Amino acid sequence: MKKNLFLIISVCSFGIAQSQEISDAVRFSQENINGTARFRAMSGAFGALGGDLSSINVNPAGSAIFANNQMGITISNSTTKNKASYFGSTNTENDNSFDVNQAGLVFVFNNNRSNDGWNKFSLAINYDNKNNFNNTIGTFGVNPTNSIGDYFLSYANGIPLNDFAGQNYGNLDHASQQAYLAFKSYIIDPANNDPNPNEYISNIAEGGNYYQENTITTNGYNGKLSFNAAAACNDKFYIGINLNSHFIDYTQSSVFYEDNNNPLPSDPDSYRVNKVQFNNDLYTYGSGFSFQLGIIGKITPEARIGLAYESPTWYKLNDELTQSVVAVSSNTSGSLDPDVINPNITNVYAPYKLQTPGKFTTSFAYIFGKTGLLSIDYSLKNYSKTKFKPEYDSYYQVLNNEMDKTLANTSEVRVGGEYKIERLSLRAGYHFQESPYKNKTTIGDLHGYSAGLGYNFGGTKADLSYAYAKRNSNQGFFSQGLTDGAAVNSINNTVTLTLLFEL
Repeated sequence: MKKNLFLIISVCSFGIAQSQEISDAVRFSQENINGTARFRAMSGAFGALGGDLSSINVNPAGSAIFANNQMGITISNSTTKNKASYFGSTNTENDNSFDVNQAGLVFVFNNNRSNDGWNKFSLAINYDNKNNFNNTIGTFGVNPTNSIGDYFLSYANGIPLNDFAGQNYGNLDHASQQAYLAFKSYIIDPANNDPNPNEYISNIAEGGNYYQENTITTNGYNGKLSFNAAAACNDKFYIGINLNSHFIDYTQSSVFYEDNNNPLPSDPDSYRVNKVQFNNDLYTYGSGFSFQLGIIGKITPEARIGLAYESPTWYKLNDELTQSVVAVSSNTSGSLDPDVINPNITNVYAPYKLQTPGKFTTSFAYIFGKTGLLSIDYSLKNYSKTKFKPEYDSYYQVLNNEMDKTLANTSEVRVGGEYKIERLSLRAGYHFQESPYKNKTTIGDLHGYSAGLGYNFGGTKADLSYAYAKRNSNQGFFSQGLTDGAAVNSINNTVTLTLLFEL
């Protein structure tokens, strides 16, 4: 005999356990090459060049290269194509987004006192969208062995039944909530006749060959607002500092579906779950702080070198999670009515802190008079230094130790060039970024190419760029139990337009 549907009418609860994962830390530690069209056309290789509003985000000394006050605004259109393969089945999803991804201005103050070596000072403020999260990955295929039941069992086993079965979903920790959803929808049952068991079995029909679909839709941004000050000494040596404010607004909606037509028990009083839909909606928001220091030096009138340090970013973040399950059971008489377990509760977790890794960048640029330039940046970033805080928290201790073992010390190379034909500028670049994972499969290396052009109208400049980036990844549907995932080939194409005005 099936139990009555259990429905919670509550609208909100405060979660009492963490739900963060390594993938969350990596997501907010990465950044794309965003910014002005000139910056993107040259793949962000501006560490020793300066003179561009987005170059401030690589080396803060770059604002002292400007000769005049300047204001700029940038819009871009980005298209992402995700080709996902899962147990021999392939699906392609396309996502398109349009946004204002850069805006800033710089003020230059010349010091005309001939006996003072510091001949120029600059102040700038610039906003860049470090990461655009708008994306969709859709996957389907037949899993020969593993079911969504394995996910729920991985949480439920070890938890006494009385700890969650008769409780309010909103008063449970994350693991007990997963067990609750599965038990109330009949996906799992106790494994024995113990009055308070802590071992469970799955009611999903055995035999494998589970058809599964998983769609993950993400939206949002990671923005960075930089307050910059820099100075030039005899136009040969430049120093600068940034104080950065960071903003995260991220939503992720995932819908997992599974069904199978495996044989049912011959006992008419027995049933098996043969259809499941599991919905998760995550909202992460918060802010952070970092600082940057940089220097640029002229070796000769043509050659420049740069060195910059970006501190870790210290975030304070909030997570909100909503879940629901729909399960359909069958017996020898056919399908039964769906069991809809929708607690109508948003888990509002306690605020937590995330420290993302810092970065060192060395740069070299060569200026060919008024005809062109060549620039190269090399950066080091150690993702294994990523930390959730407070570090004394036992959950975060385990997670931080796992990140130390899983994440890598990475390098990044950006190369860019520019050739000028009177008022017209032609640009191109290449970008390589190592995987943040030691296995290089969870997220692979990134390869990117870019090109663009610009025209100087006098007091106004217009720049246009095109950037291409490719990266492979292997995205597991869940972090435990059902860890099978899709091999995803992601290609991003971005067109960027910048208008610059001398003030």
